[in-house]
Amino acid sequence: MKIEFLQTEKPSNVAVSAGRTCYFPNGIVAPEKSEGWARKDDLLKAMFKGGHHTTLMHTNITMLISDMSRHLIWRLLHSHTFYNSEQVSQRYAKMKIESFVYPKGCDTKAWQNYYESCFKGYEELCEVLEDDVKAVTPKFRQKDVKKKAQEMARYVLPGGMSAYLYHSVNIITLLRYIAVAQNLEECGAEAKEFADIISEKLLELDSSLAPLIDHAKNSTVKQHKFDMNSIKEKHNIKTNDRVKVFDVVGEIDFEVDENYADVLRYSQMLHDGGVLGGFSTYIKHSLSSDAQNQRHRRSPAVRPLIEQNYSRDFYTPPIIAKNEKALKIYNNIMKNSYDFFEKQKEKLGFGEAIYAITNAHNIELVERNDFSSYIHKTQMRLCYNAQQEVYDIVYEQSKQLRDMNIKGSENLLPPCAIRNSLGIRPICPEGDHFCGVKVWKLDFNEYKREM
Repeated sequence: MKIEFLQTEKPSNVAVSAGRTCYFPNGIVAPEKSEGWARKDDLLKAMFKGGHHTTLMHTNITMLISDMSRHLIWRLLHSHTFYNSEQVSQRYAKMKIESFVYPKGCDTKAWQNYYESCFKGYEELCEVLEDDVKAVTPKFRQKDVKKKAQEMARYVLPGGMSAYLYHSVNIITLLRYIAVAQNLEECGAEAKEFADIISEKLLELDSSLAPLIDHAKNSTVKQHKFDMNSIKEKHNIKTNDRVKVFDVVGEIDFEVDENYADVLRYSQMLHDGGVLGGFSTYIKHSLSSDAQNQRHRRSPAVRPLIEQNYSRDFYTPPIIAKNEKALKIYNNIMKNSYDFFEKQKEKLGFGEAIYAITNAHNIELVERNDFSSYIHKTQMRLCYNAQQEVYDIVYEQSKQLRDMNIKGSENLLPPCAIRNSLGIRPICPEGDHFCGVKVWKLDFNEYKREM
């Protein structure tokens, strides 16, 4: 794993100066005024121990991270609200065989063989699916056929495939990473490696952070167990249900205007009554789908440890299900994947063997949305360019809200439909990436995607 910090200012100077400014009558205390100040380290520790963590949020660290497993990114880096990431996409970038992370203590040769077999299946599916993808892709988007094929093929790639990304967080979030990493039950060894690297980088940047880092490393962090079965029983969620909306509060009784339709999406800045209402949803979908879903940071969710509800349950993209040759390749990879994983978990433990689980593996979670944030989410995910599985989940959520006759649920629409209703041009904000379907002319019940 490689991590580079893009940072020059000492976070401790910023934090201490911000704290001093609160009580200083003669204007802002500049960061350089706290460098060498006699009481600096004592004040920093006092603010931290006293829970005044906002002073540590003024400095954001932008990291360039390479060779981190996608599973750890999903479980740790993208599992919370306070981050920003730009990550290499498996939808748009062709994956490479050398991009894999090996679990601690594993038989490297056995894992190499497993990874190579998955990658071979990925490449076969990319080729087999190309004609089917071409048949449902508009003529002016034919250049995207290969990318669309690899988008579907990526489901067979394991969570041990690595990624590279820009990742920005503030100092308190970095300290929380360090604390959580000590007790993470999935990818534990890799998480500790990540924590050790960022601890070292923080100390190189600012030695005054040493006591805060030590405190984080010695903190007790507990991963809560979540009783998914009780949720399912309470809300009558059946085995075949993938989406179930419940606990709806309030209605969408606010105006969906230019604040929601404009590219700036001011709905997150100028709050309206939508933040006071909302709903919960039980969702069962693939790890690949959830990696996209969790980027909606105002849609927090409880994502139980995979071991709690593990079974051989995986998602199959419709375009693969329709192609006999592709489906045979896909199902063989899934069987081999689960066979390999179950053998490895006996040797390495569930949390280290987790790297073998593919993107297609289904997980269960419970998500909470306020209505303002959800309208933004529907615009992002009901767009025909969105990942198909996430689209299907959001469409079903929106349909269930409509079926419940929630006032304003008719405004749960893709961006083109909202913009068209408000007379905003261009109707489609995607430019050259227009999907080729005039969705804004369709009734909600007529929406249909081939892929």
